[in-house]
Amino acid sequence: MSFKIASSPHHHNRRSTASLMQLVAIACIPGIAVQAVFFGYGVLVQLVLAIATAWLAEAMILSLRHKAIRPRLMDHSALVTAVLLAVAIPPFAPWWLIVIGTAFAIIMVKQLYGGLGHNLFNPAMAAYVMLLISFPVQMTQWLPPLPLQSVTISPLDAICTIFTQFSCGGFSLSQMQLSVDGITLATPLDTLRTDLAQGLTLTESWQKPVYLSFAGSGWLWVNLAYLAGGLFLLQQKVITWRIPVAVLTSLFVFTMLSWLASPDAFASPLFHLFSGGTMLAAFFIATDPVSASTTDRGRLWFGALIGLLIYLIRSFGGYPDAIAFAVLLANMCVPLIDYYTRPRTYGHKAKGATK
Repeated sequence: MSFKIASSPHHHNRRSTASLMQLVAIACIPGIAVQAVFFGYGVLVQLVLAIATAWLAEAMILSLRHKAIRPRLMDHSALVTAVLLAVAIPPFAPWWLIVIGTAFAIIMVKQLYGGLGHNLFNPAMAAYVMLLISFPVQMTQWLPPLPLQSVTISPLDAICTIFTQFSCGGFSLSQMQLSVDGITLATPLDTLRTDLAQGLTLTESWQKPVYLSFAGSGWLWVNLAYLAGGLFLLQQKVITWRIPVAVLTSLFVFTMLSWLASPDAFASPLFHLFSGGTMLAAFFIATDPVSASTTDRGRLWFGALIGLLIYLIRSFGGYPDAIAFAVLLANMCVPLIDYYTRPRTYGHKAKGATK
């Protein structure tokens, strides 16, 4: 038996950034398709606007920085940022909202810090928070899911509504927000938060039509679709299991404890896991390799912190879906988490150890 000696590196099967980003975008397709089915084709229009804006903004800043444009556009990182922001905003939000948000994500959050690999915060979530704080009305205008819609919305209606705020048939966005029984519907998380704040019990809130399933009409299937995409990323080894498992486990544990303590004041763990953007956050947003923790133990703490923050903000804060705020707050803690979870150097002796 002979041994061959070669210089490092010894790992020759590393995927390029472009191929990893392509797989992330592909894994989003099931979730995007389900969103389009339940909440209208506006999400597809928002995707086109977001991707075009991301590429244009990236090219412009790279040109100003005298950097090669084509190689950096082809790493598809701007594409993924655009996709994640487009699926997070209401599908029929005005066109300028996604343009402003995507430009902010690329220019201010990504390129201002030096481009891919240097940004401190998740660009899509930083842009989402900026939009939510600046334009709260437009960022909360979700239409009822398909089974509850009072107006049939075609792909052409989606285009008209996004660019004019009126459908081709003349219906305003407010009219399209009405359910079949004439009630203006919000998302399940927003409905629950509002009802509990008004003194209703969970059982009383649960009688509303938005809860056709335990996680809210449409939202259960959206989360299952993003879960399928996330499992695909795990199978392809694009992401590791630590952050998604830590996020979901932490959220499950804390919601379970509060639900057991007061089932009429807190929603069940399954409701939190399969409503809102939980699965999108666990598998696609929190796993961002740039803004997340870089150590194995750190990823567990990072994910657990996100799960805890989602629970706290949803249960006691002013925003129903706490994904963006939770991720950004956890991003701030990454340097501290990495400092205390970095692997010990081989041969390092613990402080105070005897000879």
